[in-house]
Amino acid sequence: MNIQQNISLKPFNTFGLEASAQYFVEVNTVEELKDILQNPDFKNLDKLFLGGGSNLLLTKNYEGLVIKIALKGVEKVFEDENTVHIKAGAGEIWHQFVMFCVENHYAGIENLSLIPGTVGAAPMQNIGAYGVEIKDVFQELQALNLETLEIETFSLTACQFGYRESVFKHALKGKYVITSVTFHLNKVATFKTAYGDIQKTLAEMNVTDLSIKAVSDAVISIRRSKLPDPAEIGNSGSFFKNPEIPIEQYKQILIEYPTLPSYPINENTVKVPAGWLIEQAGWKGFRDGQIGVHARQALVLVNYGGGNGNEIKKLAEKVQQSVLDKFGIKLSPEVNYI
Repeated sequence: MNIQQNISLKPFNTFGLEASAQYFVEVNTVEELKDILQNPDFKNLDKLFLGGGSNLLLTKNYEGLVIKIALKGVEKVFEDENTVHIKAGAGEIWHQFVMFCVENHYAGIENLSLIPGTVGAAPMQNIGAYGVEIKDVFQELQALNLETLEIETFSLTACQFGYRESVFKHALKGKYVITSVTFHLNKVATFKTAYGDIQKTLAEMNVTDLSIKAVSDAVISIRRSKLPDPAEIGNSGSFFKNPEIPIEQYKQILIEYPTLPSYPINENTVKVPAGWLIEQAGWKGFRDGQIGVHARQALVLVNYGGGNGNEIKKLAEKVQQSVLDKFGIKLSPEVNYI
């Protein structure tokens, strides 16, 4: 392991924010991870575990040890006539893993194409898009207990998945590091194309024979048309969660804003798109110096180059207050502030 000092974290966060780590190390095996955690020189330091850096807002230099999780490997661990279980290391790039599954005709995660980040971060957030969430394809995960340094296995129930939520963001936050995730995928696809612009895009692509690859290609096309490439404009994708509100509140807002979209959660609750709320509050395309709100998707806050994390945090707070004042709805960030 190569332990480095005062390393720039700019290459390791998709916002492209300049911040430094007091110490930085990349671990490629579980044993390396255990070794660094037991190293007496770093035992009492604060630690930040880093995946793809796509869900991170760095507001300051990190005083402590940043551990980049680079655990790789993809393997088939179970197969029967209809299903296959694929285990992937936490450091695998999520989109590359999706492409592996698409190429091998393993169905279930094609709707999650082009989401940034790593496999290990996917269950923490219960990432989702176009009608599919991690919990829908989840078999189990393994995680290192930071107190005992033992690997433990978590079932679907144990992960307590919710909308962009899991037990690792709450009761077990800071207590485990995910090392691998196993997915339950299908050999015969059941396509989900009713969400967003998938059907429209498939028609534009002249797709007549629906396939896993066609759905993946459609999702990639949609995401590229709406979301900025972090390599070109710093961003973390969706900055805020889509809020879930009581049906009565939704009906009241509809009186003044009859075009407000919604997605039923249950008979008492609906989900409304945060991007629509932010756009209605006048923020779409807003720019202040080197930061702003993306011109094509109001849900995305951006760093045009040279912005800093505190500026983006203040902008996010202004957006939140504006939406709260206008609609009485509180937006919650998806992004973790460091």
